[in-house]
Amino acid sequence: MKVQFGAPLIDEKEKEAVKEVLNGPILVHGPKAKLFEKSFAEFTNAPHAVSVSSCTAGMHLIYFALGYGPGDEVIVPAQTHIATAHAVELTGAKPIFVDADENTGNIKIEDIEKKITSRTRAIAVVHYLGVPVDMEKVCLLANNKKLFVLEDCALAPGATINNKHVGLHGDAGVFSFYPVKHITTAEGGMIILKDEKLSERLNLLKAFGVDKTHGDRKIPGVYDTVELGFNYRMSEIHAAIGVEQIKKLDLFLKTRKENFDILADHLKDIEEITIIPQPSNNNIYSCHYCCGVLLDPKLKDRRPSIITALMEKGVGSSVYYPQPVPRMTYYKNKYNYNSSMYKNAEKFSDTMLALPVGPHLNIDHMKFISLKLKECLMELK
Repeated sequence: MKVQFGAPLIDEKEKEAVKEVLNGPILVHGPKAKLFEKSFAEFTNAPHAVSVSSCTAGMHLIYFALGYGPGDEVIVPAQTHIATAHAVELTGAKPIFVDADENTGNIKIEDIEKKITSRTRAIAVVHYLGVPVDMEKVCLLANNKKLFVLEDCALAPGATINNKHVGLHGDAGVFSFYPVKHITTAEGGMIILKDEKLSERLNLLKAFGVDKTHGDRKIPGVYDTVELGFNYRMSEIHAAIGVEQIKKLDLFLKTRKENFDILADHLKDIEEITIIPQPSNNNIYSCHYCCGVLLDPKLKDRRPSIITALMEKGVGSSVYYPQPVPRMTYYKNKYNYNSSMYKNAEKFSDTMLALPVGPHLNIDHMKFISLKLKECLMELK
């Protein structure tokens, strides 16, 4: 048996949708992107949705639209993908890193206020592995300080807090459709938000700041550029895939949860690992991006060997994420990283082992994964 870590589930529906676009006259600024935005807004119950070329582009676009730049600061979790920090850095603003919660890997909320200064403009949170951050606490703090809240939901489609989808608790949420995410558009992202004016501004800025899209121009090729903007649009080809993928998202999420529960049950008695706790509050639902386990700290130097051994036994695995962002060379050199400030993030980065639970897998795969991980750990003794 071979278990691939992640695989996009593409069938004839997506292929036919792409063919339809390729056989038509519109490859960008067309109806498929609008339909995908509408479908995603309906799925999340968001008032507004803005399609973009990637999750990173979406986060950068928001900060740019808000006018952040040199002298401004944005609170960012230390335990995240590099994109969460890059989106801030690219504006000229400074990412201010906060350690991870020792149990979930999410941002340590009680440490956020300590990092807020007169230059702080926003708080970025990441729903790590699909486990929602306690947004009530984050938003209360942000409201008191008059700070914007951005939710990085790259790993969290389908996750809700008190029956409200993540991304709608703060001021904006941004999603990723990278190939191994919950759904894919090959590459792409989506912003959801409640503010209509900000939504309109994002739509303007994602397309160069041009005042009229192709469909709005009375005379072809005639338009004005009213603001500085980017080319952060989602093409019709990518959106066509997304339209078909989101129809399957409920089933994908159901399968992920079933696989996660089975795998977690088979792993629960292994002494050398800790399964990252899932939300205990009945009002919080996690979509289980993967099954994340933390190796015993004594085994952290053996992680490469474990990953290689799993691969040789037919099991693909991964790491989320390989280093705390402030320990990455670029940020370490620029901001003088001090490891004592991010001990929990280091623990997650250095001992995390991500095991697959995607909908391309089934119950037998989960049993196989648990068996092979146990074999690998026994072989280390």
